[in-house]
Amino acid sequence: MVTAADEEYADGRPLQLRIVAAATDLTAESGWSSVTMARLAEVVGVSRQTVYNEVGSKPALAEAMVLHELARFLEAVERSFDAHPDDLVAAIEAAATAVLTYAQGNRLLHAVVSATHGADTELLPLLTTHSDSLLAAAKAVIGARLEPFDLPFTDHQVDAVIDMVVRVVLSHVMEPSAAPAETAADIAWVASRVLAR
Repeated sequence: MVTAADEEYADGRPLQLRIVAAATDLTAESGWSSVTMARLAEVVGVSRQTVYNEVGSKPALAEAMVLHELARFLEAVERSFDAHPDDLVAAIEAAATAVLTYAQGNRLLHAVVSATHGADTELLPLLTTHSDSLLAAAKAVIGARLEPFDLPFTDHQVDAVIDMVVRVVLSHVMEPSAAPAETAADIAWVASRVLAR
């Protein structure tokens, strides 16, 4: 007999995370329109009702997918700042490099980007519905990491710098114009000029 605990931790991950991962894989392979609760249940090896219990509706599943990927991007930012606790420009460059490199191989992001170009219009809400909260989360992480640095700016100016850097990085995530390291070096150069004032 399979217990709830066995079902939840069958491969070492909580059940909700397994469902989100399966939904991400299906989206990347076949498109968001192919993701159904029944198909997820089959892939994960649970009942359809269990999938509903864990993630709720399909829009809630989409939100969970986006938030899971955002957390992974923000973990890369955190690690970069941890590696450069005394050099803000180096931390910015490392964080931008990590985010842009991770984005290159991110299957869900590629599926979402292709949706914006007409491949699967149902995916577009993944990108747009939570854009404000995604930006706010990214800016909050950067803001917290800037607190230890003695910056010669007002709070409003710091917010403006954070907003600008986050938006520039995200624009390159969505539509890269160069290799991650090259783009990150350019972003760091601009940041160094601003911080030098």
